[in-house]
Amino acid sequence: MQRLDKIISGANGISRNDARAVIRRGGVTVNGATVTDIGFKADENKDVLCVDGKRLDYNEHIYIMMNKPKGVISASSGKNHMTVTDLVPEEMKRRDLFPAGRLDKDTTGFILITDDGELAHNILSPKKHIEKTYIATLDKPINADIIEAFAEGFTLGDGSVCACSRLKAVGNDLKKAEVVLTQGMYHQVKRMFLKFGITVLELERVKMGALALDSSLESGECRLLTPDEVKLLTSR
Repeated sequence: MQRLDKIISGANGISRNDARAVIRRGGVTVNGATVTDIGFKADENKDVLCVDGKRLDYNEHIYIMMNKPKGVISASSGKNHMTVTDLVPEEMKRRDLFPAGRLDKDTTGFILITDDGELAHNILSPKKHIEKTYIATLDKPINADIIEAFAEGFTLGDGSVCACSRLKAVGNDLKKAEVVLTQGMYHQVKRMFLKFGITVLELERVKMGALALDSSLESGECRLLTPDEVKLLTSR
């Protein structure tokens, strides 16, 4: 059971004050009965809640898979740049949405947008060992020595320690590689390849945890995750 104003605020992405105003003016019904008491408590899993005649679909948190395009920054706000949250459709927007982790401005692919700080922490914490999978297009081919170095881990020129990761060619193309990391350092994939004199020309994140990017999502498109898909995010 939760207060009605909290339920409405969370589901509609409005402030608690705005939710209370809707309740006071008689715009909310619970199981068909109008409720004007802002302290009223309801069970969002059992009761039927309607706001201005429209049924309220309540979830405590929201999880959005986006296929991030180039040129968009991984942030909730940006003075002179389009952000990933700017691309979220109005019907999915909530007040506290943020990207769980960052992709470089010119990196594309799977980014999670949510209002669930705890889940984001679990995905991003190196201690949790949640894998992120990338496809990198390179200017030079990889070889067995580089694959072994990725597997063993190494230190970059600035002293940053890259943990063990997995690297393999995509098919027979040695200039296209799949990289699986559990870390998330700044420009990490690009810096790792650069240590071996290889420049990353294109980079796409295709998987977080055990959940792959939906191939039907065009660049810039997004969709809500199912409960089962949310669980896959924290699977190794």
